[in-house]
Order: sequence, then structure tokens, then C-alpha cells
Amino acid sequence: MSVLLIEAFHGGSHKQLMDLLQEELQDDCVLYTLPAKKWHWKARTAALYFMQTVPASANYRILFASSVLNLAELTALRPDLGKLKKVLYFHENQLAYPVQKCQERDFQYGYNQILSWFMPEHKLAHLEKVIGVKRNGDAYHAEGLPGQQKSSALMKNSNTHCESGLCEAQPGLYTTQHEGLPSPLTVPARLNTSEVSESANPCQEEDKEHLTFNLSHILSGPDYQQRPLHIAWPHRWEHDKDPETFFKVLLKLKEKDLPFHVSILGEAFTEIPDIFSEAKKVLGSSVLHWGYLPSKDDYFRALCMADVVVSTAKHEFFGVAMVEAVYCGCYPLCPKALVYPEIFPAEYLYSTPEQLFKRLQNFCKRPDTVRKHLYKGETAGFSWAALGSKFRSLLAAEPREDL
Repeated sequence: MSVLLIEAFHGGSHKQLMDLLQEELQDDCVLYTLPAKKWHWKARTAALYFMQTVPASANYRILFASSVLNLAELTALRPDLGKLKKVLYFHENQLAYPVQKCQERDFQYGYNQILSWFMPEHKLAHLEKVIGVKRNGDAYHAEGLPGQQKSSALMKNSNTHCESGLCEAQPGLYTTQHEGLPSPLTVPARLNTSEVSESANPCQEEDKEHLTFNLSHILSGPDYQQRPLHIAWPHRWEHDKDPETFFKVLLKLKEKDLPFHVSILGEAFTEIPDIFSEAKKVLGSSVLHWGYLPSKDDYFRALCMADVVVSTAKHEFFGVAMVEAVYCGCYPLCPKALVYPEIFPAEYLYSTPEQLFKRLQNFCKRPDTVRKHLYKGETAGFSWAALGSKFRSLLAAEPREDL
């Protein structure tokens, strides 16, 4: 068990990555987790929990964790773990997370992330030498790296990882943003997998009748090309995914008597924005599916039945759900912001809610245009078949004395 995997929020894309690492490493790793609930509490206290839970071992060589964990605290509490080579995976940047209310921001979560990859001066110089970055104040600008926005600091890159406090490039893991992040599934190869999430929200029990996707309803009736446009929104039911904008656009389509169906496939947690219950009532018969699907098989089947997948996110550093939907044949519509321009060609991007409305309006009138469309972007590089060996190489590397 030479690789110690720690995940303080074992759900969603965090769990997918850990599952794939376990599969890749097989018997050479051990995993310790906390449930995907009460994220803020996990970010504050996970180090103390794992300090007590992870047993001491002389076999550990590498510690791999997500940035939910305050790595600085853990290594301070457990000096034996501090001696390991460390890989810290950033799913997001907490300093850039959008606030829901106009109130003073709690900087603790971003501060945790900074502490977990803080570098002393002599290592900053080494960083500049190794990966060719130049300092501009407190930010770093990558030189000659395709796909990187020039204004991006290293902290922004979701694929940034840290070895003993030094953020350093690995072959294939720090090129463009989209090449460095794992799309956890090659969908066609895994449509038959089924997994039940332990963190399914009891708040969605009232929608139990919608939890099974009605394939007979979809595959029967009018000719496939003549059915109403089917729109999917496969995101968490939280404010940073901006469900308000999405539903406002759908309600505007409804007001104009445009035909469409919608599937709301994301997972909900304790607090659900009010817009969901309000929109469900108004959308009525336009809703084909409403609620979290614990089975991956059902989830991907639902995506395969959709025509268009929409993101309205205000905070996204990769967007696994959007890429999975493209694998399943959906036409993506994403904001011309965040990570999306690095992944999707320009024709799949919109700048304003009005532009999103106009695109969907046209698709509602001519759904055959998206059903016949062949996606023009590249997706092969996101598959685990392409990225698994890069992670395996990273986790097989020995610590270097100059670090």
C-alpha cells in the first residue's frame, strides 16, 4: 500500500476520481474518506479526523488528496505523513467561489487551499526554473503553454498538483486545462455499470415517481425527428450552477408556446433553491425527468435520450457533467466564460441569457438540426483510457531530493 488516498468529500467527481485511481493502482493503494455531506465542516475539520484515522505505516510513499483537505494542517498533525511525496488535486478555487448573499466572505476555505500549496522563496525560484513560469506580483504566468489564459495564476488550474509544497508540471498533466483533468468515464464502455450513491438526498423522495426514466414513453409515439426538443440540465441543485437563469430561459420558451421536454438530472443536498419547486409547477408536462438518478446506467441512458445539454454555471473548473453529456450525443450550450472556451468550440458558447434563449428557441423550432449534428470538438483526451497512464506515472514517481 504505497499510495495513500485521502478524500474529505467522497461524492460526485471527487468520488469518481478516487474510484478510478483505486482501479488503476489496484492493490498498491489504500483509501480513507469522509461522506459527501456538510462540505464546509469537512473543509474545516477533515485534517483532525484523518490525523486520528489514518494508521502509521512505513509503506506509504505518496499522499494523494483533494484540496477539500487542509494538507498543511494534516502534515503538521502527522509529521510522518509530511515526509511523503504529496499530490494535491484542486477541483476548484475557493477564493473565486461565487457568494450567494451580499455579506462578508468567509475566507477560511480559500486560506486552507493557499496553506496547502504555499511555497517558500527558494522553491519559487525552482518552480520558475522547472516549468518556465514568470512571477508577476503574487501571480504566475505560464510561458508557452497552449490553452492557458495569460491571466491565469497557477492556483486557478484545476489540474494543479503539489509535491511537498511545490506545484510542478508532469508530462501531460499541465498543458492545457482540458488535457490535465480526468473525465472519469469513457461512457460507451461503462453504460452498463450501476452504482448507488449513499448521499442521495431524502428531500427528493417526493419525486420518487420520476426516478425511473420512462424509455417506453420516449421511444414510442411520434417519429423520433418530430418529437419536441429534449433539454438536459445535469448539475448540482445549488446556486453556483445558476439554476435561476436556466429556468428563466425555459419559462420564456414556455410562454411562447415552443415545444420542448426537459430532464433535470443533478443531485440536491440539504438546501434546495426555491426556483426548483416553482419551475416544476410551471413547466408541468414539459418535464420528462426530475431528480437525482443514483444508477449510472439510468443516468447515462437519460443523457443519451436528450438532444441538448445546457450549463448556466457561474463557477466551473472543468465540468465533468457537460463532457459526459457530449459523449452521450448531446449538443452542448455553455457560457462563454470560465473553463468552457478551453474545452468547447465557439459555436457551442453563448455570452448572455438572451443568446441562450435564442439558440434554444431555434432548436425548439427545428430539433432535427441538433439531432443530425456531429460534435466538432475533441473528446478523446478526456477519457480515462488517455489519462489513466498519466496519473499512474505521477503516482509511481519517486520523490526528488531537490524538492
